Parts: sequence; structure tokens; C-alpha cells
Amino acid sequence: MRDEENFIKFLGTAGARFVMISQLRSSAGLWLAYKGTNLLIDPGPGTLVHCAKAKPKLTPSELDGIILTHRHLDHCGDINVMIEAMTEGGFKRKGVVFLPKDCLDEDPVILKHTSNFLEKIETLEEKKNYSLSAINFTTPLRHIHPTETYGLKFHLDKVSVSLISDTKYFKDLERVYKADILIINTVFFSPHPQIEHLCLEDAEKIIKSIKPKISILTHFGMTMLKAKPHLIVQNLRERLNMDVISAYDGMKFQL
Repeated sequence: MRDEENFIKFLGTAGARFVMISQLRSSAGLWLAYKGTNLLIDPGPGTLVHCAKAKPKLTPSELDGIILTHRHLDHCGDINVMIEAMTEGGFKRKGVVFLPKDCLDEDPVILKHTSNFLEKIETLEEKKNYSLSAINFTTPLRHIHPTETYGLKFHLDKVSVSLISDTKYFKDLERVYKADILIINTVFFSPHPQIEHLCLEDAEKIIKSIKPKISILTHFGMTMLKAKPHLIVQNLRERLNMDVISAYDGMKFQL
């Protein structure tokens, strides 16, 4: 990997538990590389394997940090093994992990022995600014989800990137996640009001309001996969006359 290559790599595009446990799509999260800084977001089960299988290969020891948007297993299942890989088995103390406070409560997602390998653990809070070398980001607001969850907005010089992580739809999403590039976790094809995840109708509403240069749908549940995401976004592009793409496992989006 070239030091100054700027990209987002979709190591996995699985959403929620059934696609995760069946591995119809990988649950390996996102890798953001910007100006030589490497940041891993939501390393679910299989992240280490998919880093090794990536073309070109992604080297976990080059990571500078990891973000967990929340503690659900499809977002944090590989957190400990990725800390171990980032720190070269714990022999090189380095890296920062950003995560909600409840990830560290009585049932912590990071094991005690791997937490000792890190330079720092930083808790996420609503409306806070964070930085990791060349990467700056904010957590605009707490989401409506069964556990403490935050979306992310990255400020990368001339381009802004928003990631709307798992949440029930609510109006403030459209206000705080305005960005050039909009990534939306879109679990359901049809609305499921009793379950706190976004559906396709919610994603379309958000895209129409924000009007980003590019929208990327990812984190697909079973109903989205059955409806074929590439056909869904083709229809969305025609209806909205906007650039919308569906992420796939291994997709590299150049910044």
C-alpha cells in the first residue's frame, strides 16, 4: 500500500446478525487511508482474514487506530485480534481505539491484556471532535439504537465523508450528516418500525435531503440482498438523478 494513497476500502458489507452469521457478505468493516494515516472502522468477524486476502494486501501493523461505532458483534467481533495485529502481537505499543463508553462497562469488548497494548483508549461522545494524525472526525449525535451508537463525519481537507451507522430514522440525521460523500448503513429493503435500523426508504429520504456528490449504500441485511443492491441503486440513480452506488466486499473507493 502506497503511503499517500487515499481511499476507503469496504472489507465487508454485511448488515445485522443473519447476514453476519451466514457470511453471505463479509462483516469485516471499513479501512480508511488518508495521507499516510490508516484507520479501521467497525472490525466485525473476519476482519483479519479479509485484510490478508485484500488485493493489494492490507497490513494491520500499519494501522494507527480503530473506531467502534457501537458494541454489537457485527461491528466489534474482531476488535481484540485487530489490536493484537496492529501492535505486532503486543510487542509494539501503539494505536488509539475510539469507542462508546458502554463498550468499556461491566462487559467490556476489549480484553484486559489487549488493552495494555494500546497507546490510548478514547471514549466517543455526542458532538465531539477527534483526531488521529492526518484524520479529523466528529460524532455529530447519538443514534437511536439498542446500544450506545454514533455515526462519524470525517473532515479530510477539501472533502467531507459521513458514515451513518446503525440507527432508527429520525429527522436530525439529515441535518448533521451533510457531506460530499455519504455512506449509509441500509439494513432493510422495507420499513421495520419496531427494529432500530434504516431501510431503503429512509436512505432515499436522507439522500434527497442532503444531496451529496456521491452516496454509498452498505451494511445490507437479508432483505436488501434478496432485492439485489446493484439493481436497487440503479433504480435510485434514475429516480433521483444522483450518483448512488452499492458497496460490495473488497470495493476500493478512491478519495
